[in-house]
Amino acid sequence: MPKLYEYFGLIVLFYANEHAPVHVHGKCQGRESRAELIIINGVVTKIRYTTVAGRAPLEPNELRFFDEIVSARADDIIAKWIDFFVMHKPIKSEIITRRLK
Repeated sequence: MPKLYEYFGLIVLFYANEHAPVHVHGKCQGRESRAELIIINGVVTKIRYTTVAGRAPLEPNELRFFDEIVSARADDIIAKWIDFFVMHKPIKSEIITRRLK
C-alpha cells in the first residue's frame, strides 16, 4: 500500500493490487474517497471523485484537500503510478505542510 502524500491529515495512496484506470485513494480518520484521473492523449482532462464501497466518504473539507493535492500533483501521480505498477519501483512518500492552490 504505497503512500504518496500526507496533506493536512489526509493520506493519499495506491493500493498494491490496483488496476487501471489511474486513480488514488484519499483516507482520513477511517473515511475514504477515490480520485480517478481521466487522461486523453497524455493530458489529464478531468478528475472524477467517487466513494469507496464499505467506507464512509471524506467530509467536505477533507474532499477539498483531496482535490487540491490531486489537481496540483496529477502529473506526479501518473509518474508514480507508472513507476510503481509498470516499472515496479518503490515510491517515496512526501509530507506536504503548505497549502497547494
